[in-house]
Amino acid sequence: MKTNQKPNRLIAEKSPYLLQHAYNPVNWYPWGEEAFAKAKKENKPIFLSIGYSTCHWCHVMAHESFEDEEVAAILNEKYISIKVDREERPDIDSIYMRVCQMLTGHGGWPLSVFLTPEGKPFYAGTYFPKHSRYGRPGFIDVLTQLYDKYKENPSEITRVAEQITKELEQSAHASGTERLSLESIEKAYRQLSNSFDAVYGGFGGAPKFPIPHMLMFLMRYYQWKRDERALMMVEKTLNGMANGGIYDHIGYGFARYSTDAMWLVPHFEKMLYDNALLVIAYTEAYQLTKNERYKEIAEQIIEFVKREMTSDDGAFYSAIDADSEGVEGKYYVWTPDEVMNVLGTELGELYCDVYDITEEGNFEGKNVPNLIHTRMDRIARRYRLTEEELCEKLKEARQKLFAERSLRVYPHVDDKILTSWNALMIAALAKAAKVYERREYLQMAKQALSFIETNLFQDGRLMVRYRDGEAKHLGIIDDYAYLIWAYIEMYEATLELSYLQKAKACTEQMIDLFWDEEYGAFFMTGSDAEALIVREKEIYDGALPSGNSVAAVQLIRLAKLTGDFALLEKAETMYKVFQRQVETYESGHTFFLQGLSLLEAQTVEVVLFGKQGDEKREYLIQQWQHTFAPDVFLLAAEHPADVADIAPFAAEYEPLGEETTVYVCENFACQQPTTDVESVAEQLFE
Repeated sequence: MKTNQKPNRLIAEKSPYLLQHAYNPVNWYPWGEEAFAKAKKENKPIFLSIGYSTCHWCHVMAHESFEDEEVAAILNEKYISIKVDREERPDIDSIYMRVCQMLTGHGGWPLSVFLTPEGKPFYAGTYFPKHSRYGRPGFIDVLTQLYDKYKENPSEITRVAEQITKELEQSAHASGTERLSLESIEKAYRQLSNSFDAVYGGFGGAPKFPIPHMLMFLMRYYQWKRDERALMMVEKTLNGMANGGIYDHIGYGFARYSTDAMWLVPHFEKMLYDNALLVIAYTEAYQLTKNERYKEIAEQIIEFVKREMTSDDGAFYSAIDADSEGVEGKYYVWTPDEVMNVLGTELGELYCDVYDITEEGNFEGKNVPNLIHTRMDRIARRYRLTEEELCEKLKEARQKLFAERSLRVYPHVDDKILTSWNALMIAALAKAAKVYERREYLQMAKQALSFIETNLFQDGRLMVRYRDGEAKHLGIIDDYAYLIWAYIEMYEATLELSYLQKAKACTEQMIDLFWDEEYGAFFMTGSDAEALIVREKEIYDGALPSGNSVAAVQLIRLAKLTGDFALLEKAETMYKVFQRQVETYESGHTFFLQGLSLLEAQTVEVVLFGKQGDEKREYLIQQWQHTFAPDVFLLAAEHPADVADIAPFAAEYEPLGEETTVYVCENFACQQPTTDVESVAEQLFE
């Protein structure tokens, strides 16, 4: 990407995305006071470009325009140009992405926004080709025309910018009149059901994203209502994705999305957050169905993350690029000849038959391995193999192809450590460790958590990212909410009360920094953060669940575990504040609605006292950990005094003599204690 001998200001940054642009001829500034001061002094509009280092169309626009001397000359003469890494500054990205969606009806990256020197937007788009094509205006035309308007009609530019900013402020202060009802959950279910692809699984058409929290919502709906269609939609989708080319059948892990409806051709970049959420979805589906394939996929994802996305310190990298050697997907695709050269004729033919490797190809003349139309029983009969023999041969083929693929030029890895995505991976590992009884997963989770606690708190304040020895940018609501999620999952996997203590402390700080005392719910940025043009609240669950959604669910979980009714009241407030937004499109808020089901459905709080290692105690814990039971909250300790600080309501309960004792409570009203642990397990989990 080096097109200039002399670097611009981005050379001093740590973000891999900003560093990719450090040798552009464009005189880029990082987001900061220097750029805005210069724009005001010279009365120039600002061109704000937002992207991330593994974004394919960001690379395309960089190559066509930002490395181009003609474009750079226009930008340098007429604009102050600012580059932002959306993964480091999700607060900035969120505001201006909302602007783009308001103005154009769609969004995406690269995000291209034109601002006044005060940071107020007056025009926005995504990818612009250098010259008009694909039905899109050319970037040179856009730059020239907008600059002329800015100079010739500044009052109109100011009017537009003020109007857009006012609309942003109104949406940030939107509040409902009454709390969301159960009907929202039913509507979300119906919307998902209506958009469900009965052939390949997933929702809607191409491009198709995994959106695992939709599946998590459906599993909870199934558990609550016993609606078989809800579980069918989950299984069809999980099987469709695992069969598709969106899953890397040679090196494991999922790509970000499929460009078609059948999950065949992926957009090849791999994101940490997708893979973390998918570990959770496949693991919960395994709890519900005991389908071994779901366990196998979850374990393979973890193997991939450990091998390719884990730093020497045990923290997790952000993403792996789609492109290598400047070509999208080059690292991942195969021709029949390439397969035959590695595997030989006999094993090669079998592999090509199973994984749809043909001369015509399924992606630009080459092949993305997939199992979409494969029937293993038929293949086994055709090759006169048992299914076990077939599996062994395919395992051998995969290992050989993986070794050969490893010799190719590896795609760029964005190696920054993001707090929120790491917390999500920790939560996923803790859940997998709990369900599959894999201590090494717990060890991975502990190591990553230790990294966050050691490197990503500065003077007690959580930060967004760590790279190359530097923690930077004040943490947003997502960082705190996801970390609380991780702590609660770690507690559930280990039953170590220290994790609940940490979750409580983190929650207190989250409320202090982000809670809106006037209207309720959480702002995206802390009260100590840089003032942007608006202080936003986000509730939409896109590729990732929103910070408010995750916060609401964790507040409820923590309240149920500790008996802290103040947390429940905060959550109740949130289901009122966001009423109107959720009711415009319920299925776009499926993580948030998981919390509503916890508030509305009957939940069970179980308090367990007994010595560690006691047979009865371990039996109940194991039954709980292996069962899909998001509505059962288990507080376990050896003695009531152990929980006095964490859950004062439980500290008053007495064990029955020396025996393991269980209290079963519904909404904090408890039945008589019992030592008949097996009956309790049967009542709760059978």
